[in-house]
Amino acid sequence: MEFFLDTANIVEIRNAKKQGLLDGVTTNPTLLSREGGDWRQQAKLICEEVTGPVSLEVMGETAEEMIAEAGDLASFGDNVVIKVPLTSEGLVATKALYKKGMKTNVTLVFSPLQALLAAKAGATYVSPFVGRLDGISHDGMELISQIRTIFDNYEFPTKILVASIRNPLHVLDSALIGADVATIPYKVISELAKHPLTDQGLASFKADWDSLTK
Repeated sequence: MEFFLDTANIVEIRNAKKQGLLDGVTTNPTLLSREGGDWRQQAKLICEEVTGPVSLEVMGETAEEMIAEAGDLASFGDNVVIKVPLTSEGLVATKALYKKGMKTNVTLVFSPLQALLAAKAGATYVSPFVGRLDGISHDGMELISQIRTIFDNYEFPTKILVASIRNPLHVLDSALIGADVATIPYKVISELAKHPLTDQGLASFKADWDSLTK
């Protein structure tokens, strides 16, 4: 499973790269706004820093507006993936961008049928939001399982990119189900390597080593 970092922060991106945990980056207007300054310069910097896919989101409401924005965003780098909302107009834009040979990430997916529509439109990635579903007492991981079954049934090449990840268990469940990608906040990705027994073991080994070298 690929790990994307859900951030627009360059320091977080560089730290994840050092750990060998960065296959790509997803951004959105909220994440870019947190960094302040010129969002265009920040987006370009991210595209230069990351060798893998970088999702940049369109904000137009009509397909024509989304397609025009996509042309602009694509100029930021060869690794740009156009993030398109799962709306009727978004599906029209996704199909048009697919025909142009542009990669898309269809976002704000909350049902298996929405994911099916995105795949039929030619989406490169589909982003189901598991954390937001959990937040309204729905089973976000059940959605991932349903999408995996549908995509496997019909051999869609569209990749499942699990989004709105809130904790390490979301990452584990995504991997067990067979999701292609998890886009993970830096705070959560930093927790994946942690385990209290690892800490206890290291402390024990250090104490024993110190006794040997005194």
